[in-house]
Amino acid sequence: MSSPLLSPRWLGIHLAAVLVAIVCVAGTYWQGTRAFEPDRDVITNPVEDLADSITVDELGEPGEYLHPDLTANTAVEATGRFDADSQVLVPQYLDGTEGYAVVIPFVTEEGVAMPVNRGWTEDPDAVPAAPEGDMTVTGWLQPPQETSEGFVPMGAPEEGTVERIAPSVLVSEWDQRLYAAYLTLPEREPAVDGLSAMPPPDPPTGFTINWRSLSYTVQWAMFGVSALVFWVLLMRRELKEARTRESGGASDDGGPRTDQGVGAGS
Repeated sequence: MSSPLLSPRWLGIHLAAVLVAIVCVAGTYWQGTRAFEPDRDVITNPVEDLADSITVDELGEPGEYLHPDLTANTAVEATGRFDADSQVLVPQYLDGTEGYAVVIPFVTEEGVAMPVNRGWTEDPDAVPAAPEGDMTVTGWLQPPQETSEGFVPMGAPEEGTVERIAPSVLVSEWDQRLYAAYLTLPEREPAVDGLSAMPPPDPPTGFTINWRSLSYTVQWAMFGVSALVFWVLLMRRELKEARTRESGGASDDGGPRTDQGVGAGS
């Protein structure tokens, strides 16, 4: 005998239960995503923020720890000069191509150096000379690279090459005191100095909890669980009734019923 749960009526119930489950899962996911989506008030555009730069002096003392909030796309302006004799190359990928980031100390009037990523080149022998004289540069402040983000050159490291852009590495190459971060120069015409601009860092994002959406998330989840429990209880009751019918109306104690005919034995 086929299962009563495979009757046309129950197939309709199963289909309805599946549809309810899909809707509840989708509603829970949608509202959960909205509850923690980035707040548009704290998403910043790097191009626009470049005009709202701070001076390098506002970073505090050289070597001090810089909070991640400060190194998340903060635009920094510095006045000084490039130390062309201390320029180094850092193996970096750009759009999947092996090349080198050109990193140079920018020495301020106080004699403190801010590492600056001038740009990227595929040919280490074709790096243009750094601009000379006093100037003001503005770039994106970025945290030190904790691991190498480029390829590993074959053979021994070439002279003037370091593995990553980090003051802990550069301090052995340069004599000046260093800030605990580095600047990436903004995009400019490659023909200006023969270097390709490194892409700016991603905009910093934050989120605030949308409590209304969070409450909807809980409601959708509870409704889905309730529907699932109700579906299971319906199937259990249907199976129980089917077993009762198949047993031929067995008594509650498991024994067969006896018909007490009127006037039996008379």
